[in-house]
Amino acid sequence: MATTYETLRADIIIAMKARDSATATILRTADAAIQRASMDLNKDIDDPLVIATLRKSVKNMKDANTEFAKGGRDDLIAANDSEIAILSKYLPQEIEGARLEALVDKALAETGAQTRKEMGKVIGALKKSPEADLINFGSASKMIQSKLS
Repeated sequence: MATTYETLRADIIIAMKARDSATATILRTADAAIQRASMDLNKDIDDPLVIATLRKSVKNMKDANTEFAKGGRDDLIAANDSEIAILSKYLPQEIEGARLEALVDKALAETGAQTRKEMGKVIGALKKSPEADLINFGSASKMIQSKLS
């Protein structure tokens, strides 16, 4: 089975052959970011590095979209949304809803946290779980806050 990075590289070639310059540019930019992260961290390119880099890129674009919305730049929002859609194909599906709630409840039970001051313990327990890579910690944080007094 091909790694996420190999799939991304193959899709760059497919986009170039199809003369889809927009997709090719987006994927090349992602490839450059992955290679830069690999050099910065002095690590080989592997799936966790690729996923972390792509998640960071998507998060930055979503943050930029909120700023673009304040400035009334719908054209830039649309461009970022299309880029997010393309990059999201390479990211694993995040844990949501009842499954995330079950993980949060388990972490709350393990840590015995009762107040918001103990929220760090719960987040720490979630980060140690095997599914930590798939957890959106922004959503988890809001869920934990609602459960703690």
